[in-house]
Amino acid sequence: MSIQVQQLNKHFNQYAALDNINLDFKDGELVALLGPSGCGKTTLLRIIAGMETADEGQVMFEGSEATHLHARERQVGFVFQHYA
Repeated sequence: MSIQVQQLNKHFNQYAALDNINLDFKDGELVALLGPSGCGKTTLLRIIAGMETADEGQVMFEGSEATHLHARERQVGFVFQHYA
């Protein structure tokens, strides 16, 4: 499944967790998100999976708008580096 993230923004009070993020994950691609703690990796994944809502921007699956779909309808999951 291809996933496009367009102009995604997310703030927690005054903190900008995501600022105008644009990404294109092609079908069958293996992707790793790397960065320091607090840079927005988990927030981005939670928004793509539908567990968090973006302040602005769009999430597209296979070119279709998915931003407002419930997490159950997205059929997306992710695995953390460290399990709880």
